[in-house]
Amino acid sequence: MKDIAQRFAENPLLAPTDLSPSREGLSITCLLNPGVFTFEQKTWLIIRVAERPIQREGFISFPILKDSKKSNLDKIASGGIEIMELNLNDPELEAGDPRVITYKGADFLTTLSHLRLVCSDDGINFYEPEGYPLLHGEGMLESFGIEDCRVVFLDGRYLLSFTSVSDNGVGVGLRTTKNWKTFETHGMIIPPHNKDCAIFDEKINGQFYALHRPSSVDIGGNYIWLAQSPDGIHWGKHQCILKTRKNFWDSIRIGAGGSPVKTDKGWLEIYHGANENNQYCLGAFLMDIDNPAKVIARTTDPIMVPTEKYEVSGFFGNVVFTNGHLVNGDRLTIYYGASDEFVCGAEFSIKEIISALNFDHHI
Repeated sequence: MKDIAQRFAENPLLAPTDLSPSREGLSITCLLNPGVFTFEQKTWLIIRVAERPIQREGFISFPILKDSKKSNLDKIASGGIEIMELNLNDPELEAGDPRVITYKGADFLTTLSHLRLVCSDDGINFYEPEGYPLLHGEGMLESFGIEDCRVVFLDGRYLLSFTSVSDNGVGVGLRTTKNWKTFETHGMIIPPHNKDCAIFDEKINGQFYALHRPSSVDIGGNYIWLAQSPDGIHWGKHQCILKTRKNFWDSIRIGAGGSPVKTDKGWLEIYHGANENNQYCLGAFLMDIDNPAKVIARTTDPIMVPTEKYEVSGFFGNVVFTNGHLVNGDRLTIYYGASDEFVCGAEFSIKEIISALNFDHHI
């Protein structure tokens, strides 16, 4: 496997201890998978911040939005959330995955995620600006939080596509803003089970385009699809354009990163892939400039592999995962989540990524 990423020497750029919890009684467990954009001549990240209560030995406790789920479990009201606590020895509890537990046949996330803005003058040192809100889940379709936001600026506004999580399933939510202080909520634009929605940063033949990732348990798989929309809210004409590859680094699941990058060769997309060992790497594929449903090339090997300590060890290790980037000529600056715990940065040459594409390999 060849890794062509030039990681920032300052990595990790942000760790959970660098930010304050959103409310008393919670601690930040993970910083994950930031969306990236520029605003007022600064570099901005919209980070997924995952929180949970301080854990008590012998028990597992986790938050959900208040009144979002009725249960006979012990609940402690805490400023808009409820804390559920379970004995780890309970025979009806399955708690082998640090991210998800199952109790009495129902699934719960071990953390509650919200989205938080940070900005930087140099793209390396980030801080929380004053006067900008935290974005929390709203309503029954976001009762387990909102995650992994991707940002695109189109038609004079920023479009925020993110993962909405609840006991009803995992789907794609959308909010829009012009000033990052007030937001319009558009609800769930793609229903469960779906995530990894990356909207193109320009229209093609008057239409919005987006990559997304429905999931199938029985028939099909975790593949990348393409959709069209007249307004960025109502999506249709769905097509499956990229699949997992058996015995490759992306054998189990794949999903889009940030918005595709327009090049003279076509639309270049950085995507993540995971194998049977839950190792997440980054690769790339190229779509036709006029018809992005046509994939014309794909990297055989990943372009980034978790190798650094902060990528290999963490809340969920062996993970590099990106939702966003900035383009400056040939330079592609990717901000990424490492081991589901840290926010990091890396640079790539777009030409080098394109040279790594295999135009002959069977897609």
